[in-house]
Amino acid sequence: MIRAVRLWLLLLIASVAVLWLALASGSSAIAPDEVARLLWAPDASSASEVLHTLRLPRALAAFAVGGLLALAGALMQVLLRNPLADPYVLGVSGGASAGALLALLASAGAVAVQLGAFAGALLAIVLVFVLAQRDLARVDAAARVDSAPRLLLTGVMLAALWSALITLLLLVAPEARLRGMLFWLAGDLGGADGGLVPMVTLGLALLLVWPAARELNVLLRGHTVAAALGVPVQRLRRLIYLVASLACAVAVTTGGAIGFVGLVVPHALRLAVGNDQRVLLPACALAGGCLLLLADTLARTLLAPQQLPVGVITALLGAPSFMLLLLRPGARR
Repeated sequence: MIRAVRLWLLLLIASVAVLWLALASGSSAIAPDEVARLLWAPDASSASEVLHTLRLPRALAAFAVGGLLALAGALMQVLLRNPLADPYVLGVSGGASAGALLALLASAGAVAVQLGAFAGALLAIVLVFVLAQRDLARVDAAARVDSAPRLLLTGVMLAALWSALITLLLLVAPEARLRGMLFWLAGDLGGADGGLVPMVTLGLALLLVWPAARELNVLLRGHTVAAALGVPVQRLRRLIYLVASLACAVAVTTGGAIGFVGLVVPHALRLAVGNDQRVLLPACALAGGCLLLLADTLARTLLAPQQLPVGVITALLGAPSFMLLLLRPGARR
């Protein structure tokens, strides 16, 4: 437990440092000591207005979205017992994006967009498991013991279907909205109006799944073994469906379709500290938030005052990082 606390403390310090960097960096830089003063005592200066109305809400939203994506990825990797599972690969992000785009095309409000994204994410994850389990019913019992590869392949195929639907929605969208929708789909935190909803969702998700961390550890040994050891597998699976869908929906509606965070962060932490979910789940929330906050800071500052989609930065950082992780000694194990 001491090792876990040290890891969480290290990640917390890194998150605070990256948050400080995000608040100080931009087209108009603010000195680090000035950031501290303005956070403690806001005034009427332009620097204070930029800090409190633009950078701080966006930084909190970026941290929360990164934490939600990493947490959802970790849960799906436990459920499928496969380190390649994440909301982006399995099409959950695509389902949430399609639901949100349908609400946007209908000129719905923010609440309806959130509900549309949640419904799309939940539909995507349910389709993955319904289609895979229906196929598994036709094979013998020995093949059903390890359903994870079939579930993963089903998710990948459904992700392609969601991608086609999103393309269709973009083709029929009014031209005035098209650029904004494309930018949003590439991952954009510029429109995030605050981090309250994603931060509350991240805290709620951790409160729901962390008490079940011991059962998640047993679930890693397979659904049959877990059921034999007394784990309520069906209840636990429903909990993962709900939490992963909620986390993905809030993340997508806040920052768009952002890839690689839910894939790279849990995998890197697993290689570094092991696969104990009691340690891994809170660490994923902190490390995912830190990574996306750093990526968003780069997106704002690399070509300032022009801003890049944060999804492009996460892809540029995530793909090489994941390849390096796979090439590490012991990664095959």
